[in-house]
Amino acid sequence: MDSTFQAGTASMPSSKVEISVQCRNLKNKDTFSKSDPMCVLQMRNSKTRQPHEVGRTEVIKDTLDPNFVKKFVVDYFFEERQILMFSIYDVDSTSQNLENHDFLGKFECSLGELVSSPGSKVEQPLRGCGQGELIIRCEEVSSTKDEVTLQLKATKLDKKDLFGKSDPFLLLYRVNEDGSFTVVHKTEVVRSNLNPTWKPLTISVQALCNGDYDRSIQIECYDWDSDGSHDFIGAFTTNLRELSKGAAESNVYQAINPKKQAKKKHYKDSGQIHVMSCAIRQRQSFLDYIRGGMQMNFTVAIDFTASNGNPAQSRSLHYMNPYEPNQYAAAIQAVGEIIQDYDTDKMFPVLGFGAKLPDGTVSHEFAVNFNPQNPYCPGVSGILQAYQAAVPRIQLNGPTNFAPVIKHVARFASEVRDGSSYFVLLIITDGEITDMQQTKNAIVAASRLPMSIIIVGVGNAEFDAMDILDSDNSLLKDSSGQTAERDIVQFVPFRDFIGGQFGTDIELSKGALAREVLAEVPDQVLEYMRKYDIPAKPVNPATPQ
Repeated sequence: MDSTFQAGTASMPSSKVEISVQCRNLKNKDTFSKSDPMCVLQMRNSKTRQPHEVGRTEVIKDTLDPNFVKKFVVDYFFEERQILMFSIYDVDSTSQNLENHDFLGKFECSLGELVSSPGSKVEQPLRGCGQGELIIRCEEVSSTKDEVTLQLKATKLDKKDLFGKSDPFLLLYRVNEDGSFTVVHKTEVVRSNLNPTWKPLTISVQALCNGDYDRSIQIECYDWDSDGSHDFIGAFTTNLRELSKGAAESNVYQAINPKKQAKKKHYKDSGQIHVMSCAIRQRQSFLDYIRGGMQMNFTVAIDFTASNGNPAQSRSLHYMNPYEPNQYAAAIQAVGEIIQDYDTDKMFPVLGFGAKLPDGTVSHEFAVNFNPQNPYCPGVSGILQAYQAAVPRIQLNGPTNFAPVIKHVARFASEVRDGSSYFVLLIITDGEITDMQQTKNAIVAASRLPMSIIIVGVGNAEFDAMDILDSDNSLLKDSSGQTAERDIVQFVPFRDFIGGQFGTDIELSKGALAREVLAEVPDQVLEYMRKYDIPAKPVNPATPQ
């Protein structure tokens, strides 16, 4: 036995807790609209005292009173003082660097203080900006892996718009032990419709009711307004046990608006909400698929267009500095070092685009090791060796076309659609895309395949087109009007991870970049598997010795 190991010193979490955040009366930092708030949670390491980022909520547009849907789940250690630091920002751009956003205030407490507060709830003024209040709740996470898929529709909703019909959406709330509400899901908005049918929504039973099928759930209906001042239509309360009965007479609910009910003598309701279907099944996790043998196939595509600059000059993005990796190499290392752990043979194809090859042809889909029959490189070190060897052999050219490399990987992904493999394409580029429509078409087609695309922008160019491809707000459409089935693109500019909180430390920058670009991949994998109803394979039992 290793003499440095002492039995009993390993610290195990007592539990996992889910933390939800609300704010009230935030300071307005925007001139022509309200602030667009986001909450960032950091936790201070009890040993080094250095904070690390736990996560960020979604950004809620045009509101000074946000109820964030995204929760933070953290391990709770009774024996440690875990310091939580909540910071609120008004988000002004797509930048991941917090210094580029307006600070709205912060609050700090220990996790022990939070869990031991009455009702596990803390309400405190934000500090540092002179205005606003933070409301934090926490609850122990249930171990249930069930998820519910629910579809709702409404009939005869109240008309709230003066010159048109209402634009209704639903908010689903979990009712807390103190009778307060925590929002857990927001549906899409159905425009100009008093009899809307919302898309099926899937949510974990843990998030909806923490595994308690008899716990109250409140569903509220609103008329969406562009300025964030949504009009309340009506609400009702139910529970998962009732909802699970599906389309039944008992699952038609009156949407009640208490203010209208108090004013109108013959008030009945503000519309009815109908449960169209409700199915509960065990939720399979990303790790279930990994343990079941799913392989992650990693492909790198490198931009060799002339806008990168002459590789022989130090200002070039392809310049090989003997003392530290350039941004291309750093991005390959950051993402590849994580992905390679999920691929058993660790052999990765590496493609290049935008270069004039030794034979004089310009290519947007060539093997960086110049072996088209076998473009595979062994591990991250092999990728870097092929990249470094290719730079002096080719001439940087153009234009910047993405579609060929996306179609290249899609051809392989289309042959393995049974859940045994998932393909991740990392595109590293320095400039604006020149085949935007062809790329959109290729992405929409790839959204039906077991495939994700990560785009890392290097250098200081404008990347407005990349934000279009990273369709967080609305799914892409191809030239024929076909909508993508899933959002499979994640774009980040590397410059957001250089300087600021990361200083000049390239290793810190690489780690932050990897966390950001890979964060969506597990959910994208699960979305594909659920879309095509592909279960995880059972874990193979260990072979007896």
